[in-house]
Amino acid sequence: MTRSLVLAALLALGVAACSRQTPAPAPAAAAPAQAAPAQAPPSAAQPAESATQQATASQESGGGTDAPERSDTSLEQIAAPPPTAAQLPGWQPGVNYDPIVPGQPTSVSPGKVEVLEVFWLGCPHCYALEPYVRAWLKTKPAYVEFVRVPVMWQAIHRAHAHLFYTLQALGRPDLIEKAFDTIQHQQSPLGSADENESLQMQQAFAVRNGISADDYKNAYNSFTVASDLQRAEELTQRYHVESVPFLVVNGKYSTDVGKAGGPEKLIKLVDDLAAFEHRP
Repeated sequence: MTRSLVLAALLALGVAACSRQTPAPAPAAAAPAQAAPAQAPPSAAQPAESATQQATASQESGGGTDAPERSDTSLEQIAAPPPTAAQLPGWQPGVNYDPIVPGQPTSVSPGKVEVLEVFWLGCPHCYALEPYVRAWLKTKPAYVEFVRVPVMWQAIHRAHAHLFYTLQALGRPDLIEKAFDTIQHQQSPLGSADENESLQMQQAFAVRNGISADDYKNAYNSFTVASDLQRAEELTQRYHVESVPFLVVNGKYSTDVGKAGGPEKLIKLVDDLAAFEHRP
């Protein structure tokens, strides 16, 4: 079975998200015969777990000692649909999507509709959704602006967020895609619970792809990247993100693959919510 068929099978079975509470399947190897169980016991034939695999198996449970304290009094509440919530034909509020009350500010210009995806470079379900997102980006309406925010649960998630924003600051979105592939195919975890080790891994990746180690380190330690990481932390908490991939339309509606009923339906739902938000 090919990798694409394995990922499609995972989605079809409803295993559509990496969860903060529930351990998710580890990223598949470069050429797997079948998807591994969510918590497969180690055996002599299996290699030692990478930092990414360990995070997938245990860190997302929310039990790590480095998890930030959450104070619901400081977070916005995702509530039941108010009477004025959008009633879209074919979609049910509270089932296919959740209205966010109160609506949150976005980062786009007036007249634009923000579609925000919270994701993790180490999440196999985010990776499974990626082809659908890339195809949609080629056909989405001009009024839609797509924003990606890496989730900030534990140390490994923050390490991958740091990689994402550093490559973004260096103007290398092509390497973000390559990093996604590298992590998912277990060529390198590109992150660790130890920040120095993470930086060394990421510098080596940058050097292999034409960026000097010094240039990478300067961007890694820049004010811009630090600000981006802080905002990602705030958004992870503000939207109560408990699983990824997690999508928010215009700060007013949240949804995911499971709620929508599959990746194709998720894209259609996002389009419908965005069109509703863009109405005169």
